[in-house]
Amino acid sequence: MANLLLAVIYLAFISLGLPDSLMGSAWPTMYPQFNVPVSYAGIVQFIITAGTIVSSLLSDRITFKLGAGKVTAISVAMTAVALLGFSFSPSFWVLALWAIPYGLGAGAIDAALNNYVALHYSSRHMSWLHAMWGVGTVISPNIMAYALVHQHQWQLGYRYVSFIQIGISLLIVASLPLWIKRNNSETNTEDDPNHKETAKPLSLIQTISLPMAKEVMIMFLCYCGLEGTAGLWASTYAMQSRGISAEDAATWASYFFLGITGGRLASGFIADKLNDARMIRLGALILGIGILVTVNPTPWTFITMIGLILIGVGCAPIYPSIIHSTPAIFGEDKSQAIIGVQMASAYIGYLVVVPVFGLIARASSALWMPLYMLVFFVLMITMHEYIQRKRSIQSK
Repeated sequence: MANLLLAVIYLAFISLGLPDSLMGSAWPTMYPQFNVPVSYAGIVQFIITAGTIVSSLLSDRITFKLGAGKVTAISVAMTAVALLGFSFSPSFWVLALWAIPYGLGAGAIDAALNNYVALHYSSRHMSWLHAMWGVGTVISPNIMAYALVHQHQWQLGYRYVSFIQIGISLLIVASLPLWIKRNNSETNTEDDPNHKETAKPLSLIQTISLPMAKEVMIMFLCYCGLEGTAGLWASTYAMQSRGISAEDAATWASYFFLGITGGRLASGFIADKLNDARMIRLGALILGIGILVTVNPTPWTFITMIGLILIGVGCAPIYPSIIHSTPAIFGEDKSQAIIGVQMASAYIGYLVVVPVFGLIARASSALWMPLYMLVFFVLMITMHEYIQRKRSIQSK
């Protein structure tokens, strides 16, 4: 039964990734049809991210009341309905309205699942489960590319992914007894009756006031702003730097996500041998190299492609390693609250960092993408090293 539940969680992580790379791969085709500027992708991303921030901050209370299984089932269903709405949107502003339930569903499932896995599974499984997110991000651009090349309709790409999400949500609903059985067999979980009698959700102020909470929030903001910039603007960067078509650019978005997926699969084999801090440093080294390689003045297109893949590989261990270390740093009783604010700060990175680059791309050029990413890369590593020094001092 434990393996069956793990398989369901794998599917849930795939469902997390499926919608995340659709906008980046479809937007070069979408915005001319809606007759809006290229930077309007940032508006949709802003709305989605605002919803994820709200639901992430509420995740401690919601998961405390409903449990991770029910939160996951409801959230996947919400994203499925929102994607279906995307596919029928006759105008940009209708698309923007459907982004609201999309964001609310995405934030709740992200915080609930990440905390559940951090508490119940090893670092190896955290890496592999986040690789399943990458599987979703690799699958969906190819679905969109198929819809664009063979059917010439981006709407069908969204519709196909929505149908997949509906199927996954039904499987999660069917698996709810497994979540309940797992929680009832363990102590100190969000669904354990004895635990609920003594534990209480933390308020936002209490959570932020915890030692090292602010630093890890800044780190998450930088990482997800960096990741979101690469995921959303890789296609546009490829078009402007290499002069490729919109149809070909749709597949370029998958190179970054291919790197993240492969990197997380590989990370799972070494994550239990290295600690979380070393995994983050290893990823940062590869990420920095990838950003520099992407700044490619030669006419060789494949070097830019390699740079995007390296960026993905470098990103691979960072996110799951930060999440997995949360219970050890802050305590299991506080991990859901901390992961909620981590998710919220991560989505603020999407909310601010990614749309701001859209304005830069509109005013100047998407060719500034590597330099823009480098700024947040440096700040992210600075915060990580500060946290490690602080932990080292506390342990003495």
